[in-house]
Amino acid sequence: MKLWQKDKSALAEVEKFTVGEDRAFDLLLAPFDVLGSIAHVKMLSRVGLLDAGEADLLVQELKHIYATTLDSQFVIREDVEDVHSQVELILTGKLGDAGKKIHSGRSRNDQVLVDIKLFLRYELEVLVREVKDCFDLLQTQSEKYKDHLLPGYTHLQIAMPSSFGLWLGAYAESLADDLLTVQSAYRVANKNPLGSAAGYGSSFPLNRRLTTELLGFEDLNYNVVYAQMGRGKTERIVAQALANVAATLARLAMDVCLYMNQNFGFISFPDELTTGSSIMPHKKNPDVFELIRSYCNQIQALPNEIAMMTVNLPSGYHRDLQLLKTHLFPAFQNLRDCLQMTCLMLSRMQVKEHILEDEKYRYLFSVEAVNRLVLQGVPFRDAYREVGRSIEAGTFSYEGELHHTHEGSIGNLCNDEIRSMMDKVLKGFPFDKVKAALEKLLH
Repeated sequence: MKLWQKDKSALAEVEKFTVGEDRAFDLLLAPFDVLGSIAHVKMLSRVGLLDAGEADLLVQELKHIYATTLDSQFVIREDVEDVHSQVELILTGKLGDAGKKIHSGRSRNDQVLVDIKLFLRYELEVLVREVKDCFDLLQTQSEKYKDHLLPGYTHLQIAMPSSFGLWLGAYAESLADDLLTVQSAYRVANKNPLGSAAGYGSSFPLNRRLTTELLGFEDLNYNVVYAQMGRGKTERIVAQALANVAATLARLAMDVCLYMNQNFGFISFPDELTTGSSIMPHKKNPDVFELIRSYCNQIQALPNEIAMMTVNLPSGYHRDLQLLKTHLFPAFQNLRDCLQMTCLMLSRMQVKEHILEDEKYRYLFSVEAVNRLVLQGVPFRDAYREVGRSIEAGTFSYEGELHHTHEGSIGNLCNDEIRSMMDKVLKGFPFDKVKAALEKLLH
């Protein structure tokens, strides 16, 4: 059933093709559709398009529908096209003509726009909290293992001494930067498109600033054509932010897969966190991290997928945009799963001690030998050549002591400063303001 349907029904094959998987994804949008409708009803009452009695009845019924969206009671009937239609049909069935008035001054275009913005805003907040949990664990493990040395590599060749504290702390700081891009995506999502209607506004005297305040948005999408053009652009920006977090996790997962390899042997995990082989009894495979790597690589492809789906669209709404949900929405859960599994694994990681005492790592200390000569007054280029000649002659000897004191080095990880950096990023999210606005809207 289409509330916008005219006299002729669509061919069944056309109906099936155009609706696709939309109902399933619309269930995710249901609570946000209701929130947008509550704000819209209150605004319609304020500008005189609904009387106070009608508005009160509609808001009360919408609050009841909202509760059903949170406990899995809300369903979209098979003969109903989308969540917007389902909500309006429930209202009309309960309240008659008052339910029919709720669509005044809006289109399904700006309804789905505001639903998606609210959904993305919510999902990004959940993601931020998951990233913060992973950040905290990385910092804890960085401090715990800051004195445990391991080889550092460039070009996959042994390069200079590193430490587990330095390694884990690097990924913590990476997540702090990743959240800067999540914050930018959040700010783009946190603008109100409601009232843009089909992309060209309305002749009704709508109060768009009021719905912005009621829904806790930071600001409006002012230009109504741009509000509609924001569909696709917003999703792409959000996808890029997800991809940045995913890139950090994928790189960490690749490191772990290498370090678990017997030829490295730097870390291990309890048997219950690894998998075996059907024919090789010695195997302890890093399946969890291999899947994290693959899921995260898939998420890194997402911005390009969305770009390719929207690259040649002119302004205005196009049905192509419907398919963005099928690509973007599952990515949030996949990324959360990867963050949670990363935390589970790293919390049980076992670190090998005294790795650098192995003779094969002696050349890691060549730079230390060069620097020691420089500190004795030898010019750097001469010191470099002297140590290089000793390596070629097989006479190089080394000391395993390290004296790194500058900011961010093995001996001065700056984890407190990195935590301050993360705290500053987190304070830039207006989560409390949004929560207060929505609580007020629902009470």
